[in-house]
Amino acid sequence: MLKHLIFIAFLLILLSAGTAFAQEENENDSTSDIVLMEKQWTLGLLLHTNGWGLRLRIGKNISFLRQRMWELEYTTYKSPKEIRVINPMFSDAKSYIYGKLNYVSFLRGGIGFQHILNRKPYWGGVQLSAIYYGGISIGITKPMYLYIIHIKSLNEYEITEEKYNPDIHFVEDIYGRGSFLSGITQLSLYPGIYVKGGLEFEFGTKNKRINSIEAGATLDFSPIPISIMAYNPRQNFFITLYLGVSLGKRHN
Repeated sequence: MLKHLIFIAFLLILLSAGTAFAQEENENDSTSDIVLMEKQWTLGLLLHTNGWGLRLRIGKNISFLRQRMWELEYTTYKSPKEIRVINPMFSDAKSYIYGKLNYVSFLRGGIGFQHILNRKPYWGGVQLSAIYYGGISIGITKPMYLYIIHIKSLNEYEITEEKYNPDIHFVEDIYGRGSFLSGITQLSLYPGIYVKGGLEFEFGTKNKRINSIEAGATLDFSPIPISIMAYNPRQNFFITLYLGVSLGKRHN
């Protein structure tokens, strides 16, 4: 929970910095505030109920109150049943998530629309928009590796790094988590689709600078079920609620 709060604080600091930067622009740019910018791009960070993510969006106006947008997004995903434990028999043991079979993340690419519900006045304020997206979602899994204890004699043991197998690896056998890079050549891909909807709140006094906070929900669907935790059903549907911050620019 603490790392989530730190992440949210970082998002707010980033947004504040972007707003301050926009306010320091040269007054000679004021003509852009009354001219409709045709194109825009944003970079964003997001925190969702099961992880975090990064996002790039590029778009253009199709009307005064509507934009067509393309997005590329990467997010991590963890099971709500994940619990971090540590082997009490070793003082230098590493913590790990017992029962976790795979690290899971999603790479999304899609198209969407942003409909402005309340345009901010030229002197600044808050602009409210409804957003909705859909497209291709590729689930990516990497197997979990752990350090396993092998007892050779009463006073002798060996520790090796192995791919986690719940049928042969038990709590008393696990020394701790292995390297995150272990198993990187064993990635599996699960093509699917996603849909997303939410609200965007854009702040600032400069029309060509974008500083926004977005809240919404995303649904990923994989026709091939994905395994995350041992002895739990494999999942086809992945629903998350998210909060994100974006910085960007409008231009012609």
